[in-house]
Amino acid sequence: MKTKRKSEFKTKLPKFIKKLNTFRFLNISLYALLGILLFLALFDSVKPEKLDAELFSVSDTTIYAPVTVEDKEATERRKQEAYDTVEDQYTLRRDYSDNRVDLASSIFDSITEVNREADEKQKEDQGPASGETQGGQVVISVDERYQNLSEKLTTDINEKLSKEVFIPLLNATPQELALARDAVVTTVNNVMGKEIPVEELSSAKEEVREELQYTPIRSEVLASSAEIGVFAVIPNYVFDPQGTDEKRQQAADSVQEVQIKQGQILVEENELISREVYRKLELVGLLNNTESYKPFTGLTMFVLLILSVVIFYFERRDRPSQKRNHALLIYALIFSLTIAMLKILSLFQQMDISYVGLIAPAAMGPMIIKLLLNERISIITSMIFAVCGSIIFNEGVTGTFNFTIGIYYLAGCLAGVLFLREHNMRTRILQTGLFIAMINIITIFALLLMRNGSYSNMEIGFYIGMAAVSGIVSSVLTIGILPFFETGFGILSTMRLIELSNPNHPLLRKILTETPGSYHHSVMVANLSDSACEAIGANGLLARVGAYYHDIGKTKRPRYFIENQMNIENPHNKLSPQLSRNIIFAHVSDGVDMLKKHKMPKEIIDIAEQHHGTSLLKFFYHKATEKSDQVFEEEFRYPGPKPQTKEIAIISIADSVEAAVRSLNNPTPEKIEKLVKGIISDKLQDGQLDECDLTLKELDIAAQTFCETLKGIFHSRIEYPELTKQKVKQA
Repeated sequence: MKTKRKSEFKTKLPKFIKKLNTFRFLNISLYALLGILLFLALFDSVKPEKLDAELFSVSDTTIYAPVTVEDKEATERRKQEAYDTVEDQYTLRRDYSDNRVDLASSIFDSITEVNREADEKQKEDQGPASGETQGGQVVISVDERYQNLSEKLTTDINEKLSKEVFIPLLNATPQELALARDAVVTTVNNVMGKEIPVEELSSAKEEVREELQYTPIRSEVLASSAEIGVFAVIPNYVFDPQGTDEKRQQAADSVQEVQIKQGQILVEENELISREVYRKLELVGLLNNTESYKPFTGLTMFVLLILSVVIFYFERRDRPSQKRNHALLIYALIFSLTIAMLKILSLFQQMDISYVGLIAPAAMGPMIIKLLLNERISIITSMIFAVCGSIIFNEGVTGTFNFTIGIYYLAGCLAGVLFLREHNMRTRILQTGLFIAMINIITIFALLLMRNGSYSNMEIGFYIGMAAVSGIVSSVLTIGILPFFETGFGILSTMRLIELSNPNHPLLRKILTETPGSYHHSVMVANLSDSACEAIGANGLLARVGAYYHDIGKTKRPRYFIENQMNIENPHNKLSPQLSRNIIFAHVSDGVDMLKKHKMPKEIIDIAEQHHGTSLLKFFYHKATEKSDQVFEEEFRYPGPKPQTKEIAIISIADSVEAAVRSLNNPTPEKIEKLVKGIISDKLQDGQLDECDLTLKELDIAAQTFCETLKGIFHSRIEYPELTKQKVKQA
């Protein structure tokens, strides 16, 4: 089932518009103009700002960063600072303890070995020796033993430990050496088991002396042993170069890159442009033109994306080119008007008027588009206006998006589109404006609460006021601008149809006063047509208004039509069938002339002209055949044309159904249903519905609707007792 499109209901177009619609490349030209307009409107909002700022000068304005970029120099500086702040790392070398314990033990082992070798040599040597003698034996001197010991020890030990340290140990007994060795090894192991930084080495050595002073050996042996123990203790908590480098590198790597955020203040008004500020200005591209092509390329891609959506909608194959151009021209004008209005309001933003975009009546465009075109394209346009508005009102920061305005416009536009109904009177449009205002206020409150900011009562009142004005002005502008489009483009809108349905219209008053029977018939046909058209998805309002005027031609000769013959003789009884035929046929042409004279919409004129199609005037045709055999059926057929639209076809059926049902003596539901189906069948067989796009299924739905409506009109009524008594008395 096809649905109606408001864009298809057009009155007689002005010559200029009609000629423009036939232009072959009109659609391409309009797409190009839309793209250029959109590009120019958004150009200032994405154009990189170029400053004539000098180093060490005073800025005359507050400068914001137009883009987000990484400040590599600042990032490296922070990484170096993090690297340098990490202190040297130290580690406890436990292997040092084992080594120094082994060293101390080796020294005592060497002393023991030297003493043992000296004793063995004395036993083997029977002759006089160079050493001293005692009791006839050769005694190896301490100096010789020290000489042998120094050969066994390393140079470092010989340098650090003097001869006086080893002499008491070389003269000590094996038991004393063993006791001294165990004491030194144990003490060194205990002390070296703790962390010994360089700065605490002296206290560690002192700790060795304190622990060894209680060893039960001679004092001179104890002193020498303590010196070996002190020598064995070294710092074991030492600098770790690898660990230090790892820690410093981790600290440097943990530093996040320094970014200059989009919208960040680079320099305040009346602030000095220092070398650092100047470097940042250059970094964000405010002092050069090297990358100025990027925003323009992005804007071009964005405009092409929007145009592709519009082109996809309008360039459908099921839409004739002339109707497409007509709808596209209307859309382009509304779109351009709304964008221009947003752009003009954005200029006040430079005057430091906070959130001036909130007062913009952005919902006006989608509302007019819905009224003149349809709901789908109006929803698409609402999304486009929301995105464009967020760029236009970007608070002076080029290339940014004002998401607050974007969400605000989207909510308001969609509210206007969805709240409007198909049959919209001016009061309904004003109600829609109030609804938009309410949605705007709710949206603003929601956004402010999500920001979790602090706002004064004056600020909140300011926001509420602008939101309310935006919604109300949108509806007022819609009502004010709509007639210009209806007149200029010959659009038969819902508003125009409602105006034509007013009983005070001159033609309706004429048919009511001069032909009351025809007026009643027209109202009945209007009710039938409206309900049937709504049931099949056609324009019920157009059918209703068209039915009001379809028999306006009968006002020229009212008494020649049976519904207007009240207590008078039928004048056709005295006329020939041919003359009666001409009078009946004339009501169609007379009606068309009267409607054209009053500059009625073409759709209404078409209904008056086509509602009889080429149907046969059966009564007078049969009357003529009774008088003569030389009668042709074509002579008694209406000139047509046949109904071209669903609405006219439904009115044609309703016209016949109403007249036929009115002629029934006792209309019952069964009789009505049989009559309706019979009339529809006759029109199908006669070919009267061949040129409209009504389907058999839609005809069946229309028939059911006719029956239901007629059953409600011709329902049975009870007879009141008082009226019954009066009738009995009168009898």
